[in-house]
Amino acid sequence: MFEPTQHQFQLFFQSLFHGGRGFAFPCDHEGHVDLDRLSERMRNNYLFARAMVGRDLACPAVETVH
Repeated sequence: MFEPTQHQFQLFFQSLFHGGRGFAFPCDHEGHVDLDRLSERMRNNYLFARAMVGRDLACPAVETVH
């Protein structure tokens, strides 16, 4: 899923209360995160971020990583 390409992507959950803060996770161009490739800590953070959408975090957006 994360084969080297000229573009890499991340799924970014922006904080609703602290500009520039949030959570970012590697993903494909459609925003799919491969949970099996995340460390346990990153997987827990990803599940937390998903649960906090609308409370502390905005809906995630796919971003190109330079």
